[in-house]
Amino acid sequence: MDTLATAIFPKKFAALLFDMDGTLLNSMAVVERVWGAWAVRNGLDPHALMKSVHGVRASDTIRKLGLAVDPDLEAHALAAAEIADVEGIVELPGAAAFLDTLPPERWAIVTSAPLELAVRRLAAAGIPMPRLMVTGEDVTAGKPDPQGYLLAAEKLGVRADDCLVFEDAPAGILAGSSAGAEVAVITGAHAAANGTPHLTLEHYVDVEARIGSDGWISLHRR
Repeated sequence: MDTLATAIFPKKFAALLFDMDGTLLNSMAVVERVWGAWAVRNGLDPHALMKSVHGVRASDTIRKLGLAVDPDLEAHALAAAEIADVEGIVELPGAAAFLDTLPPERWAIVTSAPLELAVRRLAAAGIPMPRLMVTGEDVTAGKPDPQGYLLAAEKLGVRADDCLVFEDAPAGILAGSSAGAEVAVITGAHAAANGTPHLTLEHYVDVEARIGSDGWISLHRR
C-alpha cells in the first residue's frame, strides 16, 4: 500500500490522546435525559442547555449559568444520576478495535467526566480501559483549558506537540490545539463541532494506525 497516498496526516505522532464522550462513545441519550431533567427543574430550556454541556466539566457549565445553586453539589448529583443511567451508551463505530491496535503506553483518555462516571461509561460501551486516564478531577482548570492534555502528555513522557488529539466538541478542540497538539474531530455522535477547520472523521471504521520501528504512530485511511 502506498503510505504517502493513504496517510491522513503528513507527520507521525508520539502518542494519541482521546476525549471520551462523543469521541470514543456516544452518550447523548443519557446526557439529554439527565441534563434535560435538570434543566427543567431549574427553569432552563433543555435544548439551549445542550449546546453548552459538550466537553466541559459539569461544575464549570453550571457555574457559568449564574444560578443560585452550589455548582459542585449540583455537578456531584448529576454525575450520580449519569452513573446510574447507561441505557443507550454505545461505542463510536470501530473505536474499540482501533484502540486495541495501539501500544498501551502510547495512548490515553482525557475526559471532563469524573473518574467513576468515566469507568462506568467505558464499560457500558465496551471500550478498553486505558493505562492512563486524566479526568475532570485531576485538573484545576477544565476544557477549554489545555491542562488535561498537557498533563496526559507529561505522564506519557512525550511532548504535547508530538501528540494527536481526538475530540468532538469546541471546548475540547480548543484545549487540544492550545496544548500544541494536532487535532482530529470525530463527528459521528453530534454536530457540536460543525464548521471546524480541523480534519474530521465520522468514526474509526476506515482508520488505521501504523506503528513504526521507532514506536511513532502514523494514521491512514483503509
